[in-house]
Amino acid sequence: MRSAIAVAAVLNLAGALLTVLVFGSAVSNTVASLLRQPTVPILVAGLLAAIVWNLVTWYGGLPSSSTHALIGGLIGAAIAAEGGLGGVSWASVSRVVTWLLVSPPLGFAVGAAVMVAVYRFASSRPVRLNRAFRRLQILSSALIAYSHGANDAQKSMATMAMALLATGHVSHFQVPVWVVLLAAAAIAFGTYAGGWRIIRTVGWRIYRIEPATGMGAQLSGAAVIQLATAFGYPVSTTHVLTGAVIGAGAPRRLTAEGWGLGATMLTAWIVTIPAAAGIGWLAFALIHTSRLG
Repeated sequence: MRSAIAVAAVLNLAGALLTVLVFGSAVSNTVASLLRQPTVPILVAGLLAAIVWNLVTWYGGLPSSSTHALIGGLIGAAIAAEGGLGGVSWASVSRVVTWLLVSPPLGFAVGAAVMVAVYRFASSRPVRLNRAFRRLQILSSALIAYSHGANDAQKSMATMAMALLATGHVSHFQVPVWVVLLAAAAIAFGTYAGGWRIIRTVGWRIYRIEPATGMGAQLSGAAVIQLATAFGYPVSTTHVLTGAVIGAGAPRRLTAEGWGLGATMLTAWIVTIPAAAGIGWLAFALIHTSRLG
């Protein structure tokens, strides 16, 4: 298992580096557009909120979303800084939330459609195709890890680049190469260090993944994430892949526990942004008070 996580970490690194250096930082640009005037206290408070929420959900093994937490934390901190709603670009928030809302059901739909097609084709030759799916799952696993790095690392790049802009180190928003390298290395290390709890939840509690369903879910999830990345929108890799896993398991024997866990994660989806926003608001207030003191 450790070797598989290590390979995933390397592919996270590759996805983050190649996507930004070759195709640009469209996702980072979208994240940066959420704040009208980023400042260091806003960014610190937003990141603290995301970290607190992520640690809580990670400890519980719940596939929550760092994307939702970061966006919520930044929004809450910006509202606290302005004393109102003017510090947030709500048009950008609306577009981002739309993608966050649509992407997990899209992963579900694509995963279900892929597996319906696979089961119809495989019904007459299950043994031979099962061996093929084991090989294909290696490639689909690599693709989902690469896609995760391509989308998720750009959120960290955005916050670091906004900090550079807020402190006057750059004259306009841009993502320097050293920021790309640092964020890519961080997401790779995070995957290697903390991936096991979420793997256990997604891979075992929702549906006992087999070669065919694993390949279908990973391929579907990666396709949705790559689509969002191409359009420049941050999405939750965890939620998209979870939706794809539930969709892939639905045509056969998804367990009652799996549906229940899906409902729990839907609740987490709804709660995360306002909860992180509240933590971000409080964090900014504490930072502001300590500065005045």
